[in-house]
Amino acid sequence: MTLVKFNSDNRNNASLLPSFNDVFDSIFSDTFFNDRLTCRVPAANISETEDHFHIELAAPGLKKEDFRLNLDRNVLNISVEQRTGNNDQHKNYSKCEFSYASWVRSFTLPESADTERIEASYTDGVLKIDIAKREEAKVVRRQIEIK
Repeated sequence: MTLVKFNSDNRNNASLLPSFNDVFDSIFSDTFFNDRLTCRVPAANISETEDHFHIELAAPGLKKEDFRLNLDRNVLNISVEQRTGNNDQHKNYSKCEFSYASWVRSFTLPESADTERIEASYTDGVLKIDIAKREEAKVVRRQIEIK
């Protein structure tokens, strides 16, 4: 088996049909394909305090109605389904691109999480989820006297 290294600088010079590669470059560099080929799963920050677990998802441009939070056993599923489009029947469009985006993030909750006390809010493009800890899982702190 022979391996051939691809050299992007010489691809048009070495090709039998130099314009053939240019056609594919122009098709796949179009914003129509670029917008749909990128993964749009939001980044998450997970932190812990003495009595809560905190999950923050960066999801700008959405409404709180777009989110669905489901708890299945100890797995918290956060999903979004967003459809945008122009339904104006009075215009004669030469190009009309509808947008559809959906994603799911799943988080396995620890045994110390109280699944009955989960609160969520969406403010300024950030979905914040607070998961309370069970009373027996909270850290007990006390001062120990030295004798």
